[in-house]
Amino acid sequence: MNFIVNSQQFLKQLQSLSGVIASNNTMPIIGCFHFLLEENKLTVKTTDLSTTLVAQIEVQTPRIDQPEAVAIPSKMLLDVLKTFDDVPLTFNIDTTTFSVEITSGEGQYKLVGMDAATYPSMPVKESVNKVTIGSNALVEAINKTVFATSNDEMHQQMSGIFCEMTPDGITFVATDAHKLVRYRRKDVQSDESTNFILPKKPITIVKNILAAHKEDSEIQLEYNNTNLFLSFDNMFIVCRLVDGRYPNYEAAIPKDNPNKLILDRVSFLNTLRRVSLFASEATRQVRLSISNDHIVISAEDIEFSNNAHETIPCQYEGDSMDIGFNAKFLTEMLNNLESEQVLIELSHPSRAGIIFPYYTEEDSDRNDDILMLVMPVMLAN
Repeated sequence: MNFIVNSQQFLKQLQSLSGVIASNNTMPIIGCFHFLLEENKLTVKTTDLSTTLVAQIEVQTPRIDQPEAVAIPSKMLLDVLKTFDDVPLTFNIDTTTFSVEITSGEGQYKLVGMDAATYPSMPVKESVNKVTIGSNALVEAINKTVFATSNDEMHQQMSGIFCEMTPDGITFVATDAHKLVRYRRKDVQSDESTNFILPKKPITIVKNILAAHKEDSEIQLEYNNTNLFLSFDNMFIVCRLVDGRYPNYEAAIPKDNPNKLILDRVSFLNTLRRVSLFASEATRQVRLSISNDHIVISAEDIEFSNNAHETIPCQYEGDSMDIGFNAKFLTEMLNNLESEQVLIELSHPSRAGIIFPYYTEEDSDRNDDILMLVMPVMLAN
């Protein structure tokens, strides 16, 4: 197997695939890149057994009569590629002894690969449903929900993003029981109603790869009862869906919220960042004291005698209220909205607050909508 590639382009392409490789592999073979050379195409594959990433890379190569394959240790190869400037590299690989020789100018570097025949095979696409979604729309959906997923290994279903498809649109949901995000799009429809749970690790890798491309492109999304298959440009991704039933998220969203609070998002966010520095590190609790034209945001840390408060203007319809929230959760949510103003709906200091972006009538024809829910914390008298 012989081919020539540009060092920096090759490094960038391999780095995008390496995110799926676990650092503590019990099987050495899945710590490798799987290389398959056919004509002038090098197909590179990585896997952690639950997720597989595949990319096709154009290379310069002499004519070959049949496909050739080898597995190369990923860490060693990436470490070597990082040391080169932008230069052409020649790979000479013996697929019998798995010896890998890299040549650059006067330098020669040798390492030993593994038998590609022992590399795990990918799941086969069977009985799949198909949907097409724009890459920017998918990145947006992941960005707006992934931060709300749970890190609790005991509740695997909540560690992923719930995806619900209907003929009317697509909904993405994430929750960790303290906060919840529901993001909907009307510009992506499915012929039939279905739902599944996307695992956090591969979907985050997908987001990073798509975000790096920047240009909007069509993503072919296919799925069955066990796997999700994504294909775009020269890449193909397959990942095992999270097994189990997602919680009834709609039941967690309060329907009757008579108190409406409208305020400037950036001003609210910056005030939270300042005031929360004086909150207890254990609870990150801030108090919102809301009246008809202003809101007082305060925090204190009794142990260190720290306290702070700041007043900002607002529009408010409802009864005056004091309610407490975790400042970290609020800042995460405000960071993931783009609107100039936000609408917060409240019912009682013991019930969840609902956060929406507050748009003008000019933005009423948007193809998406988002709801963010945050649970309150009990205030000390």
